[in-house]
Amino acid sequence: MRRIKLTLIFVTFVTIVAVAQTPKSPQSPLADTRLSVNTLLREDIFAGFLSDDMDRFARGEKNLETLLEQRPAAKSTLLAWKAGAVYYRAIRAYESNQREQFEKYYGQALDLLAEARRVGPQDGGVYAITGGVNVVFADRLPKEKRAAAWAQAYEAYQLLWKFQGAQVDKLPVHLRGELLGGLAQSAQRTGHTEEFNGYLDKIIAVLGGTPYEPIAKQWKKSPEAAAKGSITCMTCHEPGRLGARLTALNQQ
Repeated sequence: MRRIKLTLIFVTFVTIVAVAQTPKSPQSPLADTRLSVNTLLREDIFAGFLSDDMDRFARGEKNLETLLEQRPAAKSTLLAWKAGAVYYRAIRAYESNQREQFEKYYGQALDLLAEARRVGPQDGGVYAITGGVNVVFADRLPKEKRAAAWAQAYEAYQLLWKFQGAQVDKLPVHLRGELLGGLAQSAQRTGHTEEFNGYLDKIIAVLGGTPYEPIAKQWKKSPEAAAKGSITCMTCHEPGRLGARLTALNQQ
């Protein structure tokens, strides 16, 4: 009996030591509530949007579904992100001559954008994403759908201006540029010429020395260039920002 007890004690001791010495697996950044859902998603989602990196994009979609479960308070923003991801799937289907798949995905994207707005009518992030994805993708849609997409972008940026316009001069360069760039580009594409010129003047005034300024000046001289150009997605979508943000938080 004594030998059995000693054996049990020894096994227990070895188990405790083994557990203590087993390295802990690193915590997923998704569990770090200091990081916003936008910070957690944008690199991988934009890898698909801007560089057609479908491995990164699929990882972003998977993380999005996890965050929908873990972050109910951010549901409206996450639904808008999901709409953007499905919108991109629609664009890829259309450009691959898969019209039925395109219609399916595009319908889902519009439904998700509408749901995001219902869930978070006061969530500026919903309008930023709605405007942004339409500006990025509208010209890649079938011709008969482009006008409605640009109209949705224009409306979204007008609503976003109500949230951010009063402090636009104080916003970080990226947010300032994307707001004013989106306003300018969607105004131009929807025939709001006077507003378009006003937004260009504002860009030149508050975004001097940034990538937005030379494009705004070019469009002032040659408005027809705006019909084929873009003044959004100019900054802040480079890879590595999630890691840099996490490092900065851990050093605080």
